[in-house]
Amino acid sequence: MKVLIAGGAGFIGSTIASACLDTGITPVILDNLSTGRAEFVKDRIFYRGDIADRSLIDRIFAEHPDIGAAVHCAALIVVPESVAHPLRYYQENVGKSVEFLSALVANECERFLFSSSAAIYQPGEDFAVDEASPISGTSPYAESKAMVERVLADAAHAYPLRVLSLRYFNPVGADPKMRTGLQVARPSHALGKMIEAARTGALFQVTGTDWPTRDGSGIRDYVHVWDLAQAHVEALRRFDTVIDGNQRPYQVINLGTGNGTTVRELLDAFTAVLGRPIPTAIAPRRPGDSAGTYTRSDRARRLLDWEPTLSLKEGIQHSLSWAELRDDVLGSGPG
Repeated sequence: MKVLIAGGAGFIGSTIASACLDTGITPVILDNLSTGRAEFVKDRIFYRGDIADRSLIDRIFAEHPDIGAAVHCAALIVVPESVAHPLRYYQENVGKSVEFLSALVANECERFLFSSSAAIYQPGEDFAVDEASPISGTSPYAESKAMVERVLADAAHAYPLRVLSLRYFNPVGADPKMRTGLQVARPSHALGKMIEAARTGALFQVTGTDWPTRDGSGIRDYVHVWDLAQAHVEALRRFDTVIDGNQRPYQVINLGTGNGTTVRELLDAFTAVLGRPIPTAIAPRRPGDSAGTYTRSDRARRLLDWEPTLSLKEGIQHSLSWAELRDDVLGSGPG
């Protein structure tokens, strides 16, 4: 089986590609390398280009007519940046996704996996959500994911297309074999900032301490990126049983651990793995921030026979190990 992975040179897409290769699925990668890295597609089938390039997608299918599914991981993902540049995010994440989907339908690709986000949820009082929870994004990034989901749901009912939308919670870690990891030198999320503080002595800022959580800091569901990748492999394997196109051509599944971890609790876990404290400070909320959510759903277990196997501390350790290797693999530039 071959699978087209859009955004397959990025952090999550490249990890999915590795998991596919390990299980006998051949990834065909499409990435414009705006944020992805060429080093992550070495010795893999790779096309450099944009998901909105219809002629390129037509060529990919002409050269690989045995592609049986597409995984769409190509997106801009930085929440504060989306607040500052909403039009760019809607153009890249929504407009180009429509063009990509149109090309897939024209090429009769009927199986589609979408990398969605738990950021689209409106948190309940206990911050736990399932697939039926209300949708209310707090940033243009989150809204762009929700918009694409609406497009996909409509398209799945109108065309010979079946869609599985996988709503990720908060990915951490790296490929345990250290083939790929977070490509950004200075990531904007909490764990990346902790690693930067550990390596440089910079202050780690707890952004927002007045959320209605148990300790005032934001709450997240940190899921190891390798577990996420394994969920995609199971989704590809079970696609035709999970989605019956005649009954329900569109399905959503949460991918998280079911454990809510606050930023302060993440900091405690990081300190325990690192073996020493890092300098910290309190800071205001960032634009587009939310209190956060964690999943209470068991749909992934029931439909995909998938459960996370790697712990938060393993995710932290793998992230630290990758940070030590990153510059050797990718160079010291910003990425």
